[in-house]
Amino acid sequence: MSRPLIGVLALQGDVREHLAALRDQDAEAVPVRRPEELAAVDGLVLPGGESTTIAKLARRFGLLDPLRAAVRDGLPVYGSCAGMILLADRLLDAPPDQETIGGLDVTVRRNAFGRQADSFESEMDVEGLGGGSLHAVFIRAPWVEEAGDGVAVLGRVVGGEADGRIVAVRQGNLVATSFHPELTGDRRVHALFVEIVRRHLAARAGAGAGNEED
Repeated sequence: MSRPLIGVLALQGDVREHLAALRDQDAEAVPVRRPEELAAVDGLVLPGGESTTIAKLARRFGLLDPLRAAVRDGLPVYGSCAGMILLADRLLDAPPDQETIGGLDVTVRRNAFGRQADSFESEMDVEGLGGGSLHAVFIRAPWVEEAGDGVAVLGRVVGGEADGRIVAVRQGNLVATSFHPELTGDRRVHALFVEIVRRHLAARAGAGAGNEED
């Protein structure tokens, strides 16, 4: 199979780190700033940053509605930190005018772990990742307050005041984490997402072949 083309929404946030992580997984990674660039990719990463700023810029660049349509159409999307907020259908502690892309049946609490000074690192297990625990970096991070029936919980905080809080989820082709795997040398979350994109492409190709036979 050819290398999947995966975009990173490049309006604000840690774009370069995600591009590098995706390229380490033999994906072709490109920044996405315009609707025509979004239309060309096989998958998309929503990076960490400032969720309200990213949403406002997406609206200004004419990307917000195309992003929503792409998610509805099944485009694989991975959101880290602010990206998790952008994928959420519901938000807590958000400005009343904050917009999201949506598609992920979760309620997310913004800045749930506190301010920048409360950022921390932790070891945790993430379902679907082999190789033992993952070193997770949380920076002014959200958490999932409530997940819908169709959402698989992949990871929770262990220990401390936030013990049991949901910080990694998946629903179909959508994946989101509260933490920043792009800031460590551990590429397993990106590898998981690239595999989701590859399977999506294979399924689409198979469906196309079936239609040709008809």
